Amino acid sequence: MCPGMNGDCRFKPVSGHEGGRNRIMIVSRDGEKERTRQKRISGKNTAKEEKTMNDYKIIPLPKAEWKGTPILMKYTTEEYYDLEMQESADSFEVKMVKKRFDTPVTHTPQEYDFPDSLYQDHWEKAEAFGIVSEKNGEKEMMACIEICPEEWSNRLMVTELWVADELHRRGIGTALMNVAKEQAKLQKRRAVILETQSCNVRAIAFYRSQGFKLIGYDTCCYTNRDIARHEIRFNFGFFFDGIQGRFQ
Repeated sequence: MCPGMNGDCRFKPVSGHEGGRNRIMIVSRDGEKERTRQKRISGKNTAKEEKTMNDYKIIPLPKAEWKGTPILMKYTTEEYYDLEMQESADSFEVKMVKKRFDTPVTHTPQEYDFPDSLYQDHWEKAEAFGIVSEKNGEKEMMACIEICPEEWSNRLMVTELWVADELHRRGIGTALMNVAKEQAKLQKRRAVILETQSCNVRAIAFYRSQGFKLIGYDTCCYTNRDIARHEIRFNFGFFFDGIQGRFQ
């Protein structure tokens, strides 16, 4: 996750046996000198820094061209949602309470044995969209969202969501998520679903701002110590009214 939107965000399978994870962050003491330097920045550079989503174009990323493109997910977090469970013969009580780590925790691609990339083989019907820059004939992916239908439940999964650090806070994550929602409508899916982790609080806040609701969790998706590691899989869903699923 994802995306997601830190080199977010990590996102991956919400269902199935793949066991993957989805991962769709100064002022110096001499502040006056820094402010003076900023005033001298040319109008051209200032305009570049102020780019918004309107300055970028989301395009399809064909499988033939982009399959295997790595997605370098990385994020640092100071908080996590702690799972508190109480169980009796007649009830289960669950609370997710936001708490702080003693020290910030960073998750990087190197710590996982299931690296993120576009069009992995188990996503047979995946589609991807994104933002691409081109320089001297070389293309570089700057942001992406990958989606794949879960046919049996008539839902659309967001399997990857990522935005490069330099494009954060420009509305790109929202624009990519809107692509997923529009594709879901076109395919007459009843919901968009995705996965993130209980420690990726920035991604969780983003999804909630996009209208997603918590629909489930898995305490042993990644390891048998997910609760102790404060990295529980959280599943989120966005629902469309009036669109039926297999069992509705």
